[in-house]
Amino acid sequence: MGLSSRIFLLSDDDTLHALAGSAFMRMLRKEDKCRIPDFAGQRVRQADLIVEVVDRKPAQVVHQTFSILDFDTEGLLDVERLNLQQFARAEEFVAQMPQSPAPPAGVVVDAARRFIAQGGSWEPDEPLQVRLHAAALGQLACPRVRVVP
Repeated sequence: MGLSSRIFLLSDDDTLHALAGSAFMRMLRKEDKCRIPDFAGQRVRQADLIVEVVDRKPAQVVHQTFSILDFDTEGLLDVERLNLQQFARAEEFVAQMPQSPAPPAGVVVDAARRFIAQGGSWEPDEPLQVRLHAAALGQLACPRVRVVP
């Protein structure tokens, strides 16, 4: 048994595009000016699904996260914005934990973190969720993202 990550980018018409994990890592590290021209100038939904693998075959989806990626006019990922959103999401998660101290009554809470976190996430509806799981398990073919240097 093992785990494997499946990354998908979704176009405006909900078409799933598989993105290789190695290509996404190159984009995050800003290596080779790794670009996705097909999504240039767009905000694109990303789905990252973790799949349990048994006997080298995908068995089930065990975890999933959904983000929104921003690409500039050349198709370069806005890594700084993504990092800001991911840190805000993590801080929001920690703030909701039971051991986190509640703000005293009458104190104004800074909601900027919450708005940043919400701007970088989304949730699929049920039919799209089914398609994402099928694609992650290899039951639904989808085109691969064209990444260029």
